[in-house]
Amino acid sequence: MTCPIRIQAIDHVVLRVTDLDGMLAFYRDVLGCSVTRREDDLGLVQLRAGDALIDLVPVSGRLGRAGGAAPGREGRNLDHLCLRIADIDPADLAGWLRENGVDPGEPALRYGAQGKGPSIYISDPEGNVLELKPPID
Repeated sequence: MTCPIRIQAIDHVVLRVTDLDGMLAFYRDVLGCSVTRREDDLGLVQLRAGDALIDLVPVSGRLGRAGGAAPGREGRNLDHLCLRIADIDPADLAGWLRENGVDPGEPALRYGAQGKGPSIYISDPEGNVLELKPPID
């Protein structure tokens, strides 16, 4: 069977940060990204980067603590990479992933560059987390 997944774009990247103010200044002031959403209770600042988002998640916040140690030798700073994919039947997607030894995870509604919509999390062979997000209806 030919792979039914058609990646259209990177939807968003989530960076775990130790210095939110410094990172915000860099992405906003140096690179020109604009703040589109901020949820301090979660520990999340979303920046618009063209059609995609860059999420800054302080390691001291609710979301950041879930990723383990702070960025460095013992911790990772990339939480996950979200790929926007073409519309696909959820059962076909899950079946394809399972056929290829990948646990499709539980679908859930999550916020991304195009708004809130369904997505699933999977892991690559080295443990990097990917979110697959089809178009929003």
